[in-house]
Amino acid sequence: MSDDRERDAALARAVRLREQGHPGQARERLVELAERYPEDAEVAYQTAWVHDSLGLETEAVPFYERALGGTGLSPDDRHGAFLGLGSTHRILGSYGAAVRILRGGLEEFPDDPALHAFLAMALYSDGDAREAVRLLLKTLTATSDDRRVREYRRAIEYYADDLNGVHEAHEGEQEEAG
Repeated sequence: MSDDRERDAALARAVRLREQGHPGQARERLVELAERYPEDAEVAYQTAWVHDSLGLETEAVPFYERALGGTGLSPDDRHGAFLGLGSTHRILGSYGAAVRILRGGLEEFPDDPALHAFLAMALYSDGDAREAVRLLLKTLTATSDDRRVREYRRAIEYYADDLNGVHEAHEGEQEEAG
């Protein structure tokens, strides 16, 4: 029991250091905690996060993977781990892995617009611009409170599924006129 309290206090101190603008010190403490508690998903998540905040994406990956592979993360932290790992893979140029991770996140959080946005970026980076735009348009219509977006929601959603519909029709008209 005292070990749990010790772990909780040490983790809280490390997170506080990161939040107060001392990520290097936080990293030192979190790496020690991750070594001491290798099966602890929350410690792994916080360790990944601090590595990311320091621009150490490659070092963050195994900690994100450990966090997602473990148990005990809150839904918010699990969501953050999917976003963090997917975004990190994209930054590292591992676009296929980014798409796979973010799709996995959407299996657990299907209506999350942030995951959709990050997936769209990963899809674009992976060469699937059409799916990226479709996803962004669908996310826009599902989340926007803008009056004009709401007015045109059905049209935007229709064209999201048929992005080349108008263009293809105009091409056919031009061929007939030519």
